Amino acid sequence: MTGTNSPSTSVHIVGAGLAGSEAAWQVARSGIRVVLHEMRPHRMTEAHRTDGLAELVCSNSFRSDDAANNAVGLLHAEMRRLGSLIMRAADANQVPAGGALAVDRDGFSAAVTKALHDHPLIEIQRAEIDGLPPADWRNVIVATGPLTSAPLADAIRELTDETALAFFDAIAPIVHKDSIDMSAAWFQSRYDKVGPGGTGADYINCPMTREQYDAFVDALIAGEKTDFKEWETSTPYFDGCLPIEVMAERGRETLRHGPMKPVGLTNPHDPAVKAYAIVQLRQDNKLGTLYNMVGFQTKLKHGAQQCIFRTIPGLEKAEFARLGGLHRNTFLNSPKLLDSQLRLRAQPRLRFAGQMTGCEGYVESAGIGLISGLYAAADARSTSLAPPPATTALGSLLGHITGGHIETIDAGPRSFQPMNINFGLFPPLASPPTRNPDGTRLRGNDKTIARKQAISARALSDLDRWIADHLQIAAAA
Repeated sequence: MTGTNSPSTSVHIVGAGLAGSEAAWQVARSGIRVVLHEMRPHRMTEAHRTDGLAELVCSNSFRSDDAANNAVGLLHAEMRRLGSLIMRAADANQVPAGGALAVDRDGFSAAVTKALHDHPLIEIQRAEIDGLPPADWRNVIVATGPLTSAPLADAIRELTDETALAFFDAIAPIVHKDSIDMSAAWFQSRYDKVGPGGTGADYINCPMTREQYDAFVDALIAGEKTDFKEWETSTPYFDGCLPIEVMAERGRETLRHGPMKPVGLTNPHDPAVKAYAIVQLRQDNKLGTLYNMVGFQTKLKHGAQQCIFRTIPGLEKAEFARLGGLHRNTFLNSPKLLDSQLRLRAQPRLRFAGQMTGCEGYVESAGIGLISGLYAAADARSTSLAPPPATTALGSLLGHITGGHIETIDAGPRSFQPMNINFGLFPPLASPPTRNPDGTRLRGNDKTIARKQAISARALSDLDRWIADHLQIAAAA
């Protein structure tokens, strides 16, 4: 369209994490000029280590890639249908991870950075936006994430007159593979499940007896932890990323039913004896030299981490490439502050995307970045875009952010908390499946599986129809 690449119609995107990078890609492949602003390396955050775009600062897993049976796997599939750069880079840099899609974090970031740098409609500016974006930026996506710099966060808070919500997010340690004692540990995926690029033996497993487990739990609870500043003491955790010691404090068996569950695994060194608990490590880089401790986010001090984690069988001589850490995350009260197209009600030229909108997880953040990019591109063309159907993963996640929250709790204030994509966010099926293909009645777990598969099939069908009816996106470069 004539004039869509003039400075006045450019889309400015602040923040080049997963959401901002995906938003930039979607805007550019719609034929609109993008200016992508990233403050690193001039100003770093407490969690980032590089100047790469879409740097992964916590896990290297995009979680399940099963589009038929898992909500996040369905979100993967929907984003691939929409030409997602984040999914393209993840697929090209995957490492074995059982039924999950995990990536080589450096290769992934490098692929995203190169694609954005090479796109003729994307300009990358390395400078901090230390307040509200300039008034002459008429189409802005703010995707600065949970580590938004203080000046910008303060400006947003002043504009909205809203007290920012916050929660803590913790980072899991990474271990050098050659320091793991494989005479005690072994390779196996849970139930030998084969995932993207995997073999069914993609995790390193470290078994514990009941005595070892009990001692480990005691050590976690007693271990020296990071001190809180005064303003941090009332900040809650997001349940999807709880520090392991917080889980231990919630009950002695909590870890055995969480990241240390022993089901679906058999120790080949002693197959007749079932472990009481198992610690799993997942490949973290393509070379296979680094493994991260699955579910072991922590706020233990570094000395305590090394001491306690080396009591795990197989990790007695573990060398850590990175120890765990803790950082504070913030997010908006999006149902109150944002409209249905993620625009700030108080100043609609500002659109928000990613984790700060109240979604959790890499793929969810990128997915909301994708949708925000499509909305911004439509605005640049002076057209409107219908939202993705509520029956899709993208639509249900957008619905949660912009209005799917609990109205009241015991006549108290509205409640809004970060959320991963899950089938509970989807509208129920009009006619849930009740019978198998052979006509027999579905029962128990089979009924649950059939329901999820029906929701997923409906989502992909409805998304395809929405794409055909509403989107005309240029082929990706």
